[in-house]
Amino acid sequence: MSTAKRTAARPAAPHAADTHDVIRVHSARVNNLKNVSVEIPKRRLTVFTGVSGSGKSSLVFNTIAAESQRLINETYSAFVQGFMPTLARPDVDVLDGLTTAIIVDQQRMGADPRSTVGTATDANAMLRILFSRLGEPHIGPPSAYSFNTASVRASGGITVERGTKKTVKATYNRTGGMCVRCEGRGTVSEIDLTQLYDDTKSLNEGALTIPGYSMDGWYGRIFSGCGFFDPDKPIREFTEKELHDLLHKEPTKIKVEGINLTYEGLIPKIQKSMLAKDVDALQPHVRAFVDRAMTFTVCPECDGTRLSEGARSSKIDKVSIADACAMQITDLAEWVRALDEPSVAPLLTALRQTLDSFAEIGLGYLSLDRPAGTLSGGEAQRVKMIRHLGSSLTDVTYVFDEPTAGLHPHDIQRMNDLLLRLRDKGNTVLVVEHKPQTIAIADHIVDLGPGAGTAGGTVCFEGSVEGLRAGGTVTGRHLDDRAALKESVREPTGALEIRGATAHNLQGVDVDIPLGVLAVITGVAGSGKSSLVHGSMPGEAGVVSVDQSPIKGSRRSNPATYTGVLDPIRKAFAKANGVKPALFSANSEGACPTCNGAGVIYTDLAMMAGVATTCEECEGKRFQAAVLDYRLGGRDISEVLAMPVAKAEEFFATGEAHTPAAQRILGRLADVGLGYLTLGQPLTTLSGGERQRLKLATHMGDKGGVYVLDEPTTGLHLADVEQLLGLLDRLVDSGKSVVVVEHHLAVMAHADWIIDLGPGAGHDGGRIVFEGTPADLVAARSTLTGEHLAGYVGG
Repeated sequence: MSTAKRTAARPAAPHAADTHDVIRVHSARVNNLKNVSVEIPKRRLTVFTGVSGSGKSSLVFNTIAAESQRLINETYSAFVQGFMPTLARPDVDVLDGLTTAIIVDQQRMGADPRSTVGTATDANAMLRILFSRLGEPHIGPPSAYSFNTASVRASGGITVERGTKKTVKATYNRTGGMCVRCEGRGTVSEIDLTQLYDDTKSLNEGALTIPGYSMDGWYGRIFSGCGFFDPDKPIREFTEKELHDLLHKEPTKIKVEGINLTYEGLIPKIQKSMLAKDVDALQPHVRAFVDRAMTFTVCPECDGTRLSEGARSSKIDKVSIADACAMQITDLAEWVRALDEPSVAPLLTALRQTLDSFAEIGLGYLSLDRPAGTLSGGEAQRVKMIRHLGSSLTDVTYVFDEPTAGLHPHDIQRMNDLLLRLRDKGNTVLVVEHKPQTIAIADHIVDLGPGAGTAGGTVCFEGSVEGLRAGGTVTGRHLDDRAALKESVREPTGALEIRGATAHNLQGVDVDIPLGVLAVITGVAGSGKSSLVHGSMPGEAGVVSVDQSPIKGSRRSNPATYTGVLDPIRKAFAKANGVKPALFSANSEGACPTCNGAGVIYTDLAMMAGVATTCEECEGKRFQAAVLDYRLGGRDISEVLAMPVAKAEEFFATGEAHTPAAQRILGRLADVGLGYLTLGQPLTTLSGGERQRLKLATHMGDKGGVYVLDEPTTGLHLADVEQLLGLLDRLVDSGKSVVVVEHHLAVMAHADWIIDLGPGAGHDGGRIVFEGTPADLVAARSTLTGEHLAGYVGG
């Protein structure tokens, strides 16, 4: 009996299943990681910190999340795997204790014109079912309310299979809600004829201004020999039929100089050859022509709603589905809450939860018909979060990339609560972040560094927030940095007048943006800052707008080609070796013939995602072997392109490689905090903040007088913010005016003038709630921004 008692009193040994409580990474070498080994606690919130380029994304996204996704793909059958991308195993010795990873990143959502906030979150699908059940008059199934579904009518012997029954129908109907005129896009494109030709000239005098349509080649022979019009007559004197033949004639067989040819009007021809193609894939001069010639106007038939007349006519309580999608989401949630229909009760509950999630995450100011491509990186990330908020899954690894990007300090607390809620459900939450407010809530911190690029890639600290503060790393030292208010602010030299601005949610705003100073536009997310700066600022000469939108360019583009620094480098190589500069371009004569200078070979696997493999001939160096024999300062061209900006700046400063033109551009890149980027890194791999700073570096040599920046601190480490403020000061001191849309309190404190929008988001915003100096804003504490800034500067 006593033995039994003794056994019961002993604590039970932990179950083997409960011992897997860490994610173990051993010797990770992805990108710049130098044999990194870490243990990340599961079911906790771990924040990864470190300067830009220190290796945070390499460890979190390219190692842990990538391997988790690869292992999940391997659990599917070989047939299903055939439709999935083939992921390579990350370069790491051991990865243990992984769970299913859900990546919520800041990649902009597809810019497809038919993709909206509603279609991206399933809210639109639920609304369509609701209207198909309750809408009066009843017009058909849910597809009848979809602007992505066209109506189809067909006749003939059509076999319809339902289970084992086969029926042959003579006619077939499918009712869709797509507007016939704009095909569900909401806008129609029209061609500006003045951009196609100069009507004062004849064709032989060179009237056509379309790239490639000269009278010297085949087109000249076709126009001269077709006989539809006189090529020596000015176009303004053409008869109606002649003009129609020139512009719209359908393909017609003709014979010119004994050769059979096909003549087609200009408009259908350029629609097929230029307008139907991806704009970014066109040559720069053709792209410029397309941008000039195409004008987009709201579709007159559906008034921009994208829906057919039938879909717009069906209503619930006098509200059509187009009206519902145009409502601000907080208003739509109230309207749905007022509906009481037992037959669709479960659907209404699900729709209410989805709409409430928008408000909870700080996106209640959006509408469901907002095109997904117009969302900022931070907004896109929060929209992707919505489907995970109500999820019943636990023991999942959620991976976030700067979830506070684009959030006002007032909204960051709300985001923190959501991250903690995901953790408290038993999930592992991994966050890459720079903001002290989010770092402060971490259970565990992994600080990478100490520098960027080749100077980073090691773990500087692991532990708690208190340990980080006391640890002496770059992040620890700057965690409690506070920018003080300036003792004296600059006096404006003039003003940009904005009168009666009504773009998006702006409510007839009148404001003078001071020139010759550092002006900061603040306000909660959705208060109308971007609408004021991008939608209402007079488009006068000299306004240089630098935003975070993707840079137009292919996967061959890199910082060297984008900034133009490759030109002086090529010339320096050519001069030193007595050969022509084209040899040192991977897009020209010096390119490796096997991969055409891409460094990798892209294999298109039809229905599967393409795979990129390093070119075996040039080993990823992109150049022919003969070109690599030519050297400058002891380095070949591929070694120079592999250098980080900071190292390249030193290289071109002195000695044989001394090239002032290259050094000047590289100095600008270092000024904006991109010293860690390698010259040959593909632009497609840069983050939104890096892209913006790259654009800023290229524009710094411009003649523009007013610089408009959209959250330049995105993705910047606390230590780099000080450098950015110095750069903005130098721009202003050189006679430029700088207008910054920003949420970072250090930038607000450093401003000469603040314009605060609000008081809320969406239709609760769009008004100026404060104009003045930062000191006045702190003293007044009259707005949300004022309260947070006062707390920040200790006012």
